[in-house]
Amino acid sequence: MEIIKEEKFDSFKSLNSAGIVKTKHYTFAFPPDELVLCSGEKLGPITIAYETYGVLNKNKDNAILIFHALSGDAHAAGYHNEKDRKPGWWDIMVGPQKPFNTEKYFVICVNVIGGCKGSTGPSSINPQTKKPYALSFPVLSIKDMIIPQKILLDYLGIEKLLCIAGGSMGGMQALQWLVTYPEASKGAMIIATAAVHSAQEIAFNSIGRYAIVSDPNWQNGNYYNSSVKKPDIGLSIARMIGHITYLSEKAMHQKFGRNIINNRSKFINGLPKSSGEVSGEKKLKKYKSNGTTDFTKEFEVESYLQHQGESFIKRFDANSYLYITKAIDDFDITKGYENLTDALKNVRAKCLVMSFTSDWLYPKEQSLKIVKALKINGIDTTYTNLETPYGHDSFLINDDRIKRIFTGFLKSLEE
Repeated sequence: MEIIKEEKFDSFKSLNSAGIVKTKHYTFAFPPDELVLCSGEKLGPITIAYETYGVLNKNKDNAILIFHALSGDAHAAGYHNEKDRKPGWWDIMVGPQKPFNTEKYFVICVNVIGGCKGSTGPSSINPQTKKPYALSFPVLSIKDMIIPQKILLDYLGIEKLLCIAGGSMGGMQALQWLVTYPEASKGAMIIATAAVHSAQEIAFNSIGRYAIVSDPNWQNGNYYNSSVKKPDIGLSIARMIGHITYLSEKAMHQKFGRNIINNRSKFINGLPKSSGEVSGEKKLKKYKSNGTTDFTKEFEVESYLQHQGESFIKRFDANSYLYITKAIDDFDITKGYENLTDALKNVRAKCLVMSFTSDWLYPKEQSLKIVKALKINGIDTTYTNLETPYGHDSFLINDDRIKRIFTGFLKSLEE
């Protein structure tokens, strides 16, 4: 089925848009001063892609660092050009008069190393071989991801941030930042995340990785030659699996139910309009031809997930998916400490911890463990478990309640 996607273009000229933004790059760790990773391996030189919004004040104390999730990048807000129809991934939160108000704050977002949107990763050229790193790229940790961001802040002359913020993998980066650089931020927003992955969370990522490495076109990671096919099927399936975990059962039922695909079905903002049921006779004609049956395109939810997978392969690298999901699964903020309370004992930032009632990927119990450990250590901590039907991706939804909470928390840091 051909998916028709209708999008409403929120002009970059709109009042609250961050406007036209440019991705910047900073390169460091030139040999022999490569960055030593947690694995003991060295990486360098390293280039990181980043974007900034707003103006850094004279005292350099109005800076906010936001961390992206698994499939995100440095493009958090605004548009890259006038023809760009899709804004940055957190455009609802970053811009003039938005919670991360760019008329007051200097907001920074960095693409993590290991990624594929401008920062050094598996698809980057290895200076020693003059070929893409592929699987010769070293294994990464969440801590390895935040160190280059701290180096960037040093380069920008920012000694202490007003706040750090991130959801999902971004929340893991925020936790790691608090532990590694306890004096480097006045506040922290830790959203829809965990201090360590559960077996179920690892299981979902593991299936995604297995889908990629099982794709015949993966070729042990060596698929960067333009003359060979990429493991698009594997990566697409991995994205489909992941996307299921980002939504709630209620949201999926409301959006799709058991609706059957028909020719009137259209996608609006990535979500389908309900097209209802079709008769058994029409269904037979639509899904069976030439004596064969299509088992993949009957329900609208199937088409939606396939659309998500097909869109993802256009902007993401399969090897980056492997490296980043492995870093997420390996993340354990208590590693090297007796327990979570011990790990967070040196935290000095005021914290906001947020979870969502419908998030079954990172349920509230995991956030409550973080809250308990912070409070035992006497850290000023606010916690909210927001009622929402949208599942794990709730922090990416345009919700006035979330905006008010973010705005109020940032205001409290200025007092």
